[in-house]
Amino acid sequence: MSRKKHGDMGQQPVPVPSETTEKSRTVSMAGNQSLFFSSSGAREFGSVLREVQEYISSHYAGLITDSGAGEMKAQIKRYITKYIQDNRIAVSGMTQPQLVDALYTEMAEFSFLTKYIFGSGIEEIDVNGWDDVEVQYSSGVTKKLDEHFDSPEHAVNVVRRMLHVSGMVLDNASPTVLGHLSKNIRIAVLKAPVVDEDVGVAASIRIVNPQSMQKEDFILGGTATEPMLGFLAECLRYGVSTCVAGATSSGKTTLAGWLLTTIPDGKRIFTIENGSRELALVRRKDGRVCNSVIHTLTRDSENERQRIDQTTLLDMSLRFNPDILVVGEMRGAEANAAQEAARTGVAVLTTIHSNSCEATYRRMVSLCKRAVDMSDETLMAYVTEAYPIVVFCKQLENKARRVMEIMECEILPDGTRNFRPLFRYQIAENRMEDGKFIINGEHGVVQGISPGLQRRFLENGMPQDTLKRIISMGGAAV
Repeated sequence: MSRKKHGDMGQQPVPVPSETTEKSRTVSMAGNQSLFFSSSGAREFGSVLREVQEYISSHYAGLITDSGAGEMKAQIKRYITKYIQDNRIAVSGMTQPQLVDALYTEMAEFSFLTKYIFGSGIEEIDVNGWDDVEVQYSSGVTKKLDEHFDSPEHAVNVVRRMLHVSGMVLDNASPTVLGHLSKNIRIAVLKAPVVDEDVGVAASIRIVNPQSMQKEDFILGGTATEPMLGFLAECLRYGVSTCVAGATSSGKTTLAGWLLTTIPDGKRIFTIENGSRELALVRRKDGRVCNSVIHTLTRDSENERQRIDQTTLLDMSLRFNPDILVVGEMRGAEANAAQEAARTGVAVLTTIHSNSCEATYRRMVSLCKRAVDMSDETLMAYVTEAYPIVVFCKQLENKARRVMEIMECEILPDGTRNFRPLFRYQIAENRMEDGKFIINGEHGVVQGISPGLQRRFLENGMPQDTLKRIISMGGAAV
């Protein structure tokens, strides 16, 4: 669809029909509408879409490209309504309002995907091809949709509209693109020649809706126990950096987001996220902000001078004197800047893709090496000092999310490292029944925290009663 601006068209748009005018027109035609839309002259939706697209793009392209505002949306719908009424266009099985809504959705929104993208309870939409679309719900259930695009070209055009929001271009020169629809929706896209021409496009649309999860939600859902959650909250509260590890959809961000809600209002939080915002931490009381939060986002750009990455924001963050520094996810060289910040005394909370607590440190080392030329041994010493606590989350085969382990890395007097599992989820039963996975287990304490971590808590201001409670949890080892 053409993206011309008004100044390029050489045509003056006709006056916008007012809502009153349109209501009068609709009422006057109401008596004929049933006959009108059931006439033998009804057309296929595809041909109507192409005709209306050509008309709207040649007269009102500026509205289409700026269609986010409510008034713009209403204007476009009024133009569409006027056109189909003036030309007596009908589509079999659709009333006029249904036809107008469908045309608007195709032209200014994202086809049938719109209702899933902006729906509730949906975490991810996977486009495997133009005729193969899956939706993953927050419950962990994945469902293939009966709906799909009309053709490979249709799929590419809709995805291009999505990427237009973040200023990204999908074409043969740039067949792999990362973009965003809004502050909480990320898009990763592949097109030919990276995927086959007859597939059209492959896309992963990740929707992160900030959830007001409470401690009770984690406990009742079996994700973790009260002592585990309490321990992690105290770590962050008293300056002990923590890394939450796991695969995609394991619950890392949800857990990290809840931990940040436990931070007292007087502590200053600085968040750094990659392209789209998943955290919503600002708290208000009686209309006024009562905590201290700075949310920042990276900005991608083909122009290197305009690109703002996580490393740049990490360097900037220390100028804002944060008590808690949040790195949304470590994926690359920013891991080195993050561990350096953690070793300066700032409490850092971050997430990372990894498959166990111990593997998390090795993964950090490999990411740090993208930024600096140091030995693995040196970097291992740095990252274990930076992050004394690692949490490993996992989504089990039955789609249940569990905190599988909380581990402390103890630094011994001779400089060696000792990995101390503190809490662990023990699977007691794992079987199939009627085609479903049945997994049962329980969380338990493995051992208490090290003397070194005890001293650090005291030095960072933890009350002795609180420390005694944490130490006492280690008495029931399993």
